[in-house]
Amino acid sequence: MQLLFVLFGLTVLLFLLLKAMPGDPAKVMAGIGARIETIEAIREDLGLDRPWPVQYWRLVSGIFNGNLQAMTYHKPVWTVILERLPATIELGIFALIIALFVSIPAGLLSAIYRNSPLDYAVTTTALMGISIPVFWFALMLMMVLGVTLRVLPVSGRGLSVAVPYLGRWSFVTWDGIRHLIIPAVALSSVQMAMNARLTRASMLEVLQQEYVNTARAKGLRERVVLVKHAFRNALAPVVTNIGLQVGSLFAGAVLTETTTAWPGIGRLMIEAINRRDQAVVFGLALFMAACYMLSYLAVDVLYAYIDPRITYD
Repeated sequence: MQLLFVLFGLTVLLFLLLKAMPGDPAKVMAGIGARIETIEAIREDLGLDRPWPVQYWRLVSGIFNGNLQAMTYHKPVWTVILERLPATIELGIFALIIALFVSIPAGLLSAIYRNSPLDYAVTTTALMGISIPVFWFALMLMMVLGVTLRVLPVSGRGLSVAVPYLGRWSFVTWDGIRHLIIPAVALSSVQMAMNARLTRASMLEVLQQEYVNTARAKGLRERVVLVKHAFRNALAPVVTNIGLQVGSLFAGAVLTETTTAWPGIGRLMIEAINRRDQAVVFGLALFMAACYMLSYLAVDVLYAYIDPRITYD
């Protein structure tokens, strides 16, 4: 129920931000040197000459009933978003998989072998991963792997296959996977660094608890103590961070997709802003915000499963 009030507040805030944006969508659509009569006709056709409450209701009602038309794409807003959504989903999923498979084992080993050369290597690499901007890292990967070594394509999505009712997907082809590597690694860099540091810190805290010493005193093998007793209890903050990253992947995709010319909703957001397409910007921003809130809700639900001490009455 709280999500409904948050969504309502977001719609009001997004509408006010759109109205504060510089530029006139009608002038952008009309083109350079257009007559005033043409611009006014476009404004009237788009409803931009009406009072703000009427424009707000048009955007909100059109988004939720699916009838809102994009100003410059000549399609319904949801059609434009859903055409680009599969590209962002597969990029985000592959980036999250890479981050999890690298960061969690690295953080676990860093905590187990504390103050060792391995620990220093993991913490230093994680600090660099947090500090380096995603778009700069993507450019470096493109320059090294694409331009210097010529082993991977530098931009685009590659060959994709259409799946009925599910859009086009590129990870099912070898060419698509080759195009996916650079943007996925770039997008996962910050997530890898954050998860590794958080896993290490959480494991170090749990390893100092009394129940871990009790498990060792009972004669359990060290692997059982680390995996079953320590690691599971250290997962709660890590899962929280992963849940928050699911939403933040959309924000990171804006920079990554723009840098690597990946045709997802992140690049669509930049295109819509440049075109002053208020309907698409409104729909995309609301969609990303809803994904953020649903990921938070999923994390809250998973808490009770991960930690039996947590219950929801």
